[in-house]
Parts: sequence; structure tokens; C-alpha cells
Amino acid sequence: MSIDTVVYYQITDPKLFAYGVSNPIIAIENLTATTLRNIIGQLELDESLSSRDLINTQMRSILDEATDPWGIRVNRVEVKNIEPPSDIQEAMEKQMRAERERRESILRAEGTKRATILVAEGEKESTIRKAEGEAEAIIKVKKATAEGIEMIKNAKADKTVIALRSLETLAQVANGKATKLIIPSDIQNIAGLVSSLTAVNDFTKNDKESKE
Repeated sequence: MSIDTVVYYQITDPKLFAYGVSNPIIAIENLTATTLRNIIGQLELDESLSSRDLINTQMRSILDEATDPWGIRVNRVEVKNIEPPSDIQEAMEKQMRAERERRESILRAEGTKRATILVAEGEKESTIRKAEGEAEAIIKVKKATAEGIEMIKNAKADKTVIALRSLETLAQVANGKATKLIIPSDIQNIAGLVSSLTAVNDFTKNDKESKE
């Protein structure tokens, strides 16, 4: 693993810096490399790639304490870049690609599921509204019939009025085409007139057609 690290330091004691260690700059570099190996060796690969702040803090603390006898104070340490070996990079890229594909599949499945649910809910709502509409229409027809009966009852209609209403109904049933009507016996006297008139009209029509 290739790691690029920057160490910011300050000379606090020139005498110790000059005589405390031979070639202090190289000493800091060697100490930094050794400390970095120890810290990275204790971490998993994923942790080493995602825990730069932790590495920086530990490095600064260890280096500052180790370089204090050299008249040097380490102010800050920054890990600029961590580059794993090529085979590990390839494996990581495959893993990330597989993870992206997995998430995409999950999102696509969730979208399909949601769309199916919405369609089913729409069909259910349509069926319910249709059933409610039919029920409401039936109720209105029943209510109108009941109100009509109630109005006739309240008007205290006699038999003549009821017979006339029956004739109107018979006229709608005949519609000018029937020659024979089967009617209740209680209104035959009045309805017979309608039947006779219809029969006469049909006879006249047939006679006219035969002459032609």
C-alpha cells in the first residue's frame, strides 16, 4: 500500500535540534514511516481508507511525543493519499460495481411493486365507486316509487283515478301496435274501449293495405 503523508513541525529548541539527534529531518521521516505502518497494520482495509482523521490524530500524538527530545514539535499530520495495490483496487471496484447494481435492482423492484399497488388500488377504488353509484341509483328509484305511492295514498284517489292511471299504463304497453291485450278483470270495462279502438285501427290499416 502506498501512502502519501505530510508532517508539519516546528523547531522549539535549536540546541536539541542540532545535537539531540543526527540528521533530524531523516529521523522524522523514518519515525513517520514506522509509526504509519504500525497504525495501518492495526486497521482493516476499509477502515484505513475511511479513517484518515483517526490516523492523522494518532500520528501527530505519537510523533510529537517522540520528537520532543529533539527540540521539535509536530503541529499537524495529514494523510494525503492512500493507494492500495492494483489487485486490491480491482477487487474493490468490482465490489462497488456489484453494490451499485444491487441497489439499482432493489430500486427497480420497489418501483414495480409500488406501481402494481397503485394500479390495484385504483381498480379497487373504481369498483367501489361503481358499486356505490349503482346502489345509489337503486335507492333513488325505490324512493321515487315509494313517494309516488305515498302521494296517491295522501290524495285519496278513487277507483276512477286508479282506472285512468291503469289505462295510461296500458296505452304505453300497447304502443299502437298490439291488437289484443290481456288485462285485469276489474278494469276490463274501461280498458275494453282501448282494445276495441286498437282492433278497429288495425283492421282499417289491414284493409287499406289489401286494397293497395
